Amino acid sequence: MATLLAIPLKTTNEVDLIKPLQKFITNTFEQLKAEDVSQALNDFNRQRNHVISKMVDRHESALEVLFKYYDQLCAIESKLPIAENQIRVEFKWTDAFATKGVFGGRKSLSMSSGAYEKVCVLYQIAAVQSQIAEAQNHDTDDGLKTSAKYYQQSSGIFEHLKDCVASIVPHPTMDLNRDTISALSALMLAQAQDCFFRKARKDHMKDAIIAKVAHQVSHLYQTAFQLLSMTSISQIWPKDWLAHVQGRVYAFHALAEYHQSVVAGAGASYGEQIARLKQANDLMNTAKSKAGQTFKFTNEDQAMKAALVAAEKDNNYIYHDKIPAFKTLTPVGKAVIAKSLPLSTPMSSDFRDHFEKIVPLAVHQASTIFENRRGELVNFEIGRLREATQLMNSVNASMNLPAAIEDLSGTQVPASVLEKSVKIKELGGVQTIETLMQELPELLGRNREILDECIRLLDDEQSSDDELRAKFKDQWTRAKSIDLTRPIRDEGQKYRSILDAAVQADHIVKDKFGKTRNGIVILGKNPRDLEASIPSASPVAALKDSPVVQTLRKLMDSVDALKAERDAIEHELKDKTFDMAGKFMSALSADGVVDQEVISEQELDRVYSPLRAQVQDSVHRQEALLAQIQQANNDFCQAKQSSGGATNRETILKDLAESYDAYCELKGNLEEGTKFYNDLTQLLLRYQNKIKDFCFARKTEKDDLMKDVQSAIANRPTDPPPTQPSYQQPPAKAMPPARPPPPKTQANAPQAPSQAPPQNSQAPQGYGARPSAPEGYGAATAPPGGPSSQPTQSQQPYAAYPGAPAYQPYPYPTYTPPAMPSGYAPYGQYGQQTPQPGYGAPPGYGGYQQQPPQQNYGQQPPYQQQPYQQHPSAPYQQQWR
Repeated sequence: MATLLAIPLKTTNEVDLIKPLQKFITNTFEQLKAEDVSQALNDFNRQRNHVISKMVDRHESALEVLFKYYDQLCAIESKLPIAENQIRVEFKWTDAFATKGVFGGRKSLSMSSGAYEKVCVLYQIAAVQSQIAEAQNHDTDDGLKTSAKYYQQSSGIFEHLKDCVASIVPHPTMDLNRDTISALSALMLAQAQDCFFRKARKDHMKDAIIAKVAHQVSHLYQTAFQLLSMTSISQIWPKDWLAHVQGRVYAFHALAEYHQSVVAGAGASYGEQIARLKQANDLMNTAKSKAGQTFKFTNEDQAMKAALVAAEKDNNYIYHDKIPAFKTLTPVGKAVIAKSLPLSTPMSSDFRDHFEKIVPLAVHQASTIFENRRGELVNFEIGRLREATQLMNSVNASMNLPAAIEDLSGTQVPASVLEKSVKIKELGGVQTIETLMQELPELLGRNREILDECIRLLDDEQSSDDELRAKFKDQWTRAKSIDLTRPIRDEGQKYRSILDAAVQADHIVKDKFGKTRNGIVILGKNPRDLEASIPSASPVAALKDSPVVQTLRKLMDSVDALKAERDAIEHELKDKTFDMAGKFMSALSADGVVDQEVISEQELDRVYSPLRAQVQDSVHRQEALLAQIQQANNDFCQAKQSSGGATNRETILKDLAESYDAYCELKGNLEEGTKFYNDLTQLLLRYQNKIKDFCFARKTEKDDLMKDVQSAIANRPTDPPPTQPSYQQPPAKAMPPARPPPPKTQANAPQAPSQAPPQNSQAPQGYGARPSAPEGYGAATAPPGGPSSQPTQSQQPYAAYPGAPAYQPYPYPTYTPPAMPSGYAPYGQYGQQTPQPGYGAPPGYGGYQQQPPQQNYGQQPPYQQQPYQQHPSAPYQQQWR
């Protein structure tokens, strides 16, 4: 039988996967370091290069390399999106049938798309499977089984590609055209059924089954031939494919009828047997004519012919069964065995993801959003606690508590003030606050410069794209910058809003520092100077053991306990940890999508509900505590007034207490602001790198497209020039008048000798030399006025030319020629001679017996001279006129 067909391979070139993937990982997954993924990137890049070198092998090892690479592409698809506006890696693949004569199709296609790479790798896998199947030994069971398996898998891959290529590759090469892929899928399925037919015959199965299997083979080849013959793709196939497939359509139909004839013969239906054998032989003859050189069913053809001869002989001599018409016979059934095997992943049995440390991008984004929501919730609850504590401190400071009940003597610095002074000096005093505040504008300016540079790069790239699009219009086919940069610009606007909010917060901090700076400076002094800065008061020692003072001390202890409790709640809010990646991964595996909002809300509510209840309870208890403190302080103030207190001293102590609280708050705010600006700088630098990569990729794409556009413009045919005005057209060349008809003379007359013209005579080009007067009739004389008065050639041609004007530059006497001898024909028979160069016969006339121009007319033989033709007054010329 004929050899089965194998699909040609696509080709590609090496690309650098390391740099673009590493940049994306560094900019997107902040928790990962470069060294964490460097080995994985190297392995992935080496894996693709290995694919290029191994895919030419017709062996299962080449398939395994392709399987692993395809599985890795599937694994990173959700983690490292290779696309036009994310990770730009240009994959270029050539058309597998480009060398076979593609008309109107591109020979290669480059796209920055991981999905396009997957499509091409799948095509490559299907092609390698067909080549492995074709290379098997089809005389063995194992070879047939292997071929059938790979042909079915190849057909299944093409069925998968048929449904997805259009959405991934808008303008594919011809080998990825939907019609092409449909035809290849049908061809692979037909060849798989072909293998099952061979296996059935090899196993000596019943003829009825073999006939049905063969009929299904013919049907599948017929479907494949119809698809291969479509006008849009019929020119791309190797030259013998269509003949090969069409021949097998008829050959397998013939085999089906042949095996069914065996069944009829076994059932004593000898007439049906002969009818089917005749049909089988006719079909095989058709197959032979259609297949041409690809026909190799010689053995089957001979067997059919021999079977028909034997059956007819037996029927003629023994059975005498009536031979029915073939159309009246029951058609042979079909046994569907070969089926397209669906694509399943992972394709490799021992696949291992090189990037298992990286979660899918959807999971990462969901985790990032969750962390943002968690941060907002934690900051809100901590803000409530700090706001309540700040309110409580302000209320106590306004009442000079607890300092008022610690210094009842009126001369010593209260212990609480000393503690605050020591704390401020440990933290660096006012210099720390001033240093932090001086750094904020510099950090803010640095971030603004980076963001402005990012926006400038985007504006420049968009401006260039808009300019070229307006210039080239429809020829500028790449995606618009404004569409590609919309997410990037939204991100930049988000950063701009963050910076504006930070500037307002910086102003608030600056104003608060200005109000409390004096108190902070006093608290930063040594104990002696601090004591000197606080005015003394009259002694109120009698109140130190009074019930009101004892009540205030207990209430101050309750305040300290409440603050400690809030510190514990704040730490617990900050220290809560979550394993959201696992939850999101489970949701992604189960549903295919991550419902981040629902999952996050459930998890946050489960973890933070108890803590939020504690915060709420702490705020409510503070309200009751402050009411008790205010009541006790009123009683204490009345007692002091009755004892004679010092108002000025209390005011200073209140300011110092407020200054300490403000110092702690300012220091925390400034440190958070510094950290915020530094962290924002890192984000903006990654944002800037992403924009630079995008602009560089767009520039490269622009340069390539510019070359194509310029080439198209250079090769574009120009319009024809406008019609030249009549006054600019050169004058038409004057044509000589037509030569008159030849004279009627007697045939076979001897030709009179002619006089040779002077060697120095001048005549227009193509008309011969000016003739001399015949001998004995006088010499030519110059016309009146001398030689200078003679007309030039451009003014008037010589009269020697037949049909010219009657101007005679050399008048001769009247000449009467002698009678011509009988049979004289100086011009030959009209229409029998061919015009000679230099004389030019007019259209419609025959030839004259003229001679070609000579180099030296003075040496012309006498028999070549024709004086009667050239003499101005010859009667023949008169007759012509």
